[in-house]
Amino acid sequence: MVLGNWTSVTVFFFLGFSQYPRIEVTIFVLSLLMYLITLLGNTILISITILDSHLHTPMYFFLSNLSFLDIWYTSSALTPMLANFVSGKNTISFLGCASQMYISLAMGSTECVLLSMMAYDRYVAICNPLRYPIIMNRKVCVQIAGSSWVTGCLTALVETGPVIHLSLCGGIINHFTCEILALLKMACGDTFMVQVIMLVISILLLPLPMLLICVSYASILSNILKISSVDGRSKAFSTCAAHLTVVVLFYGTALSMYLKPSSVNSQEIDKFMALIYAGLTPMLNPIIYSLRNKEVKVAVKKLLMRNPISSILTSVLK
Repeated sequence: MVLGNWTSVTVFFFLGFSQYPRIEVTIFVLSLLMYLITLLGNTILISITILDSHLHTPMYFFLSNLSFLDIWYTSSALTPMLANFVSGKNTISFLGCASQMYISLAMGSTECVLLSMMAYDRYVAICNPLRYPIIMNRKVCVQIAGSSWVTGCLTALVETGPVIHLSLCGGIINHFTCEILALLKMACGDTFMVQVIMLVISILLLPLPMLLICVSYASILSNILKISSVDGRSKAFSTCAAHLTVVVLFYGTALSMYLKPSSVNSQEIDKFMALIYAGLTPMLNPIIYSLRNKEVKVAVKKLLMRNPISSILTSVLK
C-alpha cells in the first residue's frame, strides 16, 4: 500500500480486535447475538406497526422509522466485521469502505434528529392532548420523518465527501469498521477543515437536539405532575421513561466518541464504544420500547396467532 489518496488504495485492512486474541471469539459471539436480536426485534416491531391498525399512531410510526434505520446501521457496521472474522480476511474494498462510512454516518445522524422529533411528539401528546390529532396529523408525521432522513443523509454526505479525498498513510484501519475518526487518524495531510466540518455537524446533531429533548421533557414532567389520575400519571411516565432511556444510551456513546477533546487519544476505547453504539443500542431499542408496553404485546400475540405453530410462543407472552 503506497501513500496517496483513497483512489490509490484498493483494499483496506481492519485490525479489529486482533490485539485482544483472548476475547476476540467472545466479541464475535456477542456481536453475532446482538446483530441477530437487533434484526429480530426491529423486524417484529416494524411488522406489527404495519399490520396492526391499533398501532397506526404517530409514536409507532416514528418507532418503525427508528427500527428501520437501526437495522441499516447495525448491518453496515457489524455484517462486514462478522463476515471477515469467519473468512479470516479482515479486508474491505475502497467502495465498500466508503459506502459503510456513509451509511453509518447517515443512519446515526438521522437517529439524532428523529429522537428529538420523538421527544416533541411526546410533548404534544402529554401537554396538548386535545390538539394532538390535529398537530401531529399524518402529513406532519411524514414531513417530520422525511426531514429527519434528508438531514441525516445530507450531513453524512458533507462529512464523507472531504474524507474520501484525503491522502492516507497506508490502508490499515485500527478499527472493526470504516469509522470516520479512525480514517482521519490515518491521514497524512492537513485535516483541519475536515475536523471543523465534523465539529460543526456534531454540535448541530448532538447538543442542539439534546437541548430540545431536555426542554420538551421539562415541560412534560411539569404536566405529568399535574395529572390527578395515578394510572394516567404512571402511563405517561412509562412512555417517557422508555424514550429517555434510549436517548441516554444513544447520545451518551455518541457524545463520548465525537465531542471528546482532540488531545484524548483513545482509539482502543473508541472501538469498544463503537461496538456499544452499533450493536447494543439498536438491539435494546425495541426491547425498551416494547418490554412493558401492553399494546405491543397484544399486537405480537395477534401476529403470532396467525401461525398455528406459534402457540407455544404466545403462551410465553401471557
